[in-house]
Amino acid sequence: MIYDKSLHSSLKTQTFVILFMLEIVLATRNLNKKREIAEIINLKDTEFLSLADYPSFPEIEEDGKDFKQNAIKKALTTADFTQKIALADDSGLEVEILKGEPGIHSARFAGEKKSDRANIKKLLELLKDVPREKRRAKFRCVIALAKPGKLIKTVEGVCEGIIAFEPKGNFGFGYDPIFFLPSYNKTFAELDPRIKNRISHRAKAIEKIKEDVVKFGA
Repeated sequence: MIYDKSLHSSLKTQTFVILFMLEIVLATRNLNKKREIAEIINLKDTEFLSLADYPSFPEIEEDGKDFKQNAIKKALTTADFTQKIALADDSGLEVEILKGEPGIHSARFAGEKKSDRANIKKLLELLKDVPREKRRAKFRCVIALAKPGKLIKTVEGVCEGIIAFEPKGNFGFGYDPIFFLPSYNKTFAELDPRIKNRISHRAKAIEKIKEDVVKFGA
């Protein structure tokens, strides 16, 4: 039998990588959100899991009075259930003339089924007679980082824009096709995802918490 040193060395290296792979559970079943967060954080030797990887994970009732309360609840519940580091995002669209609505109800604005198309349709109908100068809105995102039994940190990011008169663009998800950025003359859904992932509410929040996430992999 011939002993191949290079093979042994390769196997040792692979084992090392596997042993030190950081796992972070994102407290969402939304695979679009999972992909976006993973792309923004962009950490080597890190595996991002989602609640879709835990079929028995119970539904979390988002009964907080604001984004922060919901994010904290989701992060702690996820960390305790999975016994891993958890990162939870709670975000939504706030329209000025609607006094901040849909806000924490953004995902279910048009009903419990969470339909992006229905949510957009309802919002545009509510704003059909509202002129451009009164269609100011902002996306707000709160991110909570937790480990089993302990909240580590919460941060917030905001991106301001206006609500367009009709959906445009094929990128993104949620309200992205009607969230218009005057400085780019495009909706979020028209922007190159690499640009969106630098300027969005979620990107701004993640930038504030990324250093804390990195510490777990150090």
